[in-house]
Amino acid sequence: MAKIDIKQHVTDTIIAQIEAGTPPWRKPWTGDQCGVSFPLRHNGEQYRGVNILMLWATASIRSYQSTRWMTFKQALELGGCVKKGEKAARSVFYGTFEKKVEGQDNGETETRSSRFAKVNNVFNADQIEGLPEEYYIRPAPPRDLGTRADPEMDRFFHSTGAAIITSDDPRAYFHPRKDHIHMPPIGTFHSAAGYYGVLGHETCHWACGPKRLATQKIEANKTEYAFDELVALS
Repeated sequence: MAKIDIKQHVTDTIIAQIEAGTPPWRKPWTGDQCGVSFPLRHNGEQYRGVNILMLWATASIRSYQSTRWMTFKQALELGGCVKKGEKAARSVFYGTFEKKVEGQDNGETETRSSRFAKVNNVFNADQIEGLPEEYYIRPAPPRDLGTRADPEMDRFFHSTGAAIITSDDPRAYFHPRKDHIHMPPIGTFHSAAGYYGVLGHETCHWACGPKRLATQKIEANKTEYAFDELVALS
């Protein structure tokens, strides 16, 4: 089995989520395409550190709804079975181990601690059959929070010439091939500022599109996309 570059895997996972649209950790509106609560282990413990971002990203990309993750063995212990053909995600475990080494000065044996990282293959509950029902968590539907549009802001964005499409799909993104911006309804946002902030971000991507600045290509590579993401974030 080929050795996995853990750092590169983490980077690639996060980049893939950014490329797919607004990451779940940066979503100021209601309604989930998939579960975006803190990912949980099979026993209900919360994941920590970079695993939160990695499993959030994987759940969003693959449209998983449950927050629970577990290994193949843990699924069996809970009475479940991973569906045929399902692909595991990866979580990272960091730990320490002690080893005996010979001291450089006095030649005596010393105990030193070293850190290590290893990868665990885990599956989302949506990939597993036969688990207790509480493991199959459904996404929250969009809620109309009563947030209202600002006419002046609407006029500004209309003046850019960008095609802005709104639907109940709880995602915000610029589609380079179709050359339009997609936004969830403003009423599902927690604030008008949040709505226009996201719309402004996506409009920056639109401005970088093939028919304008042409820095964001229809088939952009990671370097080109990363450049435009930095522009949109600035």
